[in-house]
Amino acid sequence: MLDNLILGFSVALTVQNLSFAFLGAMVGTAIGVLPGLGPTATISLLLPLTFGLDPTTAIIMLAGIYYGAQYGGSTTAILLNLPGEISGVVTAIEGYKMAQQGRAGAALAAAAIGSFFAGSVSTFVVALSGPLLTSVALSFGPPDYFSLMLLGLIVSCILAQGSVLAAIAMVVVGVGIGMIGTDVQTGQQRFTFGIPELSDGINFVVLAMGLFGIAEIMVNLENPEIRKGIVAKRGRLWLTREEWRYATPAAIRGTLLGTVLGILPGGGASLSSFGSYMVERRISRRPERFGNGAIEGLAGPESANNAGAQASFIPLLTLGIPSNAVMALMTGALIIQGIQPGPRMVEAQPELFWGLIASMWVGNLMLLVINLPMIGIWVQLLRVPYKYLFAGILVFCCIGSYSLNNNIFDVYMMAVWGGIGYMFKKFRLEPAPLLLGFVLGPMMEEHLRRAMLLSRGDPSTFIERPISGTLLVLAGIALTMMLLPTIRKKKEEAMEAG
Repeated sequence: MLDNLILGFSVALTVQNLSFAFLGAMVGTAIGVLPGLGPTATISLLLPLTFGLDPTTAIIMLAGIYYGAQYGGSTTAILLNLPGEISGVVTAIEGYKMAQQGRAGAALAAAAIGSFFAGSVSTFVVALSGPLLTSVALSFGPPDYFSLMLLGLIVSCILAQGSVLAAIAMVVVGVGIGMIGTDVQTGQQRFTFGIPELSDGINFVVLAMGLFGIAEIMVNLENPEIRKGIVAKRGRLWLTREEWRYATPAAIRGTLLGTVLGILPGGGASLSSFGSYMVERRISRRPERFGNGAIEGLAGPESANNAGAQASFIPLLTLGIPSNAVMALMTGALIIQGIQPGPRMVEAQPELFWGLIASMWVGNLMLLVINLPMIGIWVQLLRVPYKYLFAGILVFCCIGSYSLNNNIFDVYMMAVWGGIGYMFKKFRLEPAPLLLGFVLGPMMEEHLRRAMLLSRGDPSTFIERPISGTLLVLAGIALTMMLLPTIRKKKEEAMEAG
């Protein structure tokens, strides 16, 4: 492992990779600060920029955007009570109260230090568990992969916001969209309706930019108050001894919880943040402090969301299965570069695998330096009128989608998916399961066909293989339990509490 880490740092510390890691951290922090954007929309918008980059450099930059957004979201959540990211909602509950009490500096310091600690520990877990899980994954056959992906889609539906049935419907729609195009084995066109541009299928970048980028712009234009707020006084930028006493164990608990939940399909930063807050509130000896500026209610979730963000790379790098919408975008970025994420990635692309892990440590250190001294700059960024921001983003979207194939059809498709994404948001339908279904659907079909060919058409192979059978049983139990009325009610109460 030491040799591998030396290889990783030799890759991450090159001038080019350092520059793009810093760029990713800066952009991630900026979009974390700006309410309404978030890493999913930003990464989908920046995917066209990665085409001309080295694959390792591209994924290092995109990763920096992801975990940088978790850092940046805490700044406006604390100072303005405006969460830039979903995971920042919990931070705003306690952080803004602290800011109103003149303790904004302590809140920002606790968020930054907790995030740095959690990111460093979670990256170590990724480095330690990656090769171990990879060796296990090499024993997987086509039935096992199919069952694992099915379990991942079901769990992502269970953990999605809103109705489980609606999330399942979105997954089914996503899988159906992934089937559009030419069948690789038969050469027949499916669901193209005679449109030649659809013969190669729906472009992943166009779909992502429309569902997340354009849809976010349309929703934000309806809410001009999203840029309003009163900047709180920052106060001293450090913690007292008593605040350290409360914050330290909360940060450790949040790190452990976030690392575990980040690995789960559908997990990541948001689930980890809400889970940590509920744990801290439940185990507290003085629960009445929560909602009134309890620093442990800030340090725990901030640590958890960064740990969850970086732990979500584990299933992507070891199994080739994205655990959330951002990881689905990462999968698309790798596939565009001609790299298939999965268990053989460690052997086939060691520079990319270990370079990415080493860059996470470097990126976390960069973010610690970026965030605290530059708080004033990020607050000033909020004063830019949205009429200038959205126009620039829209132009960038059109240029990016057109540059994919130099075809205006892709721009039209992006606009169509933008309108569909907007309707999803109006009807409170979560688009993330659709994106996971779109990415995993063709992979599931491929493994399903391989499994049926190897078993000569016998479907019992999915049950007879121990790994596949166990995964299918787990999927059935998870879905059955979540559809029970009492458990579904508890889930809705937990979401409302967050």
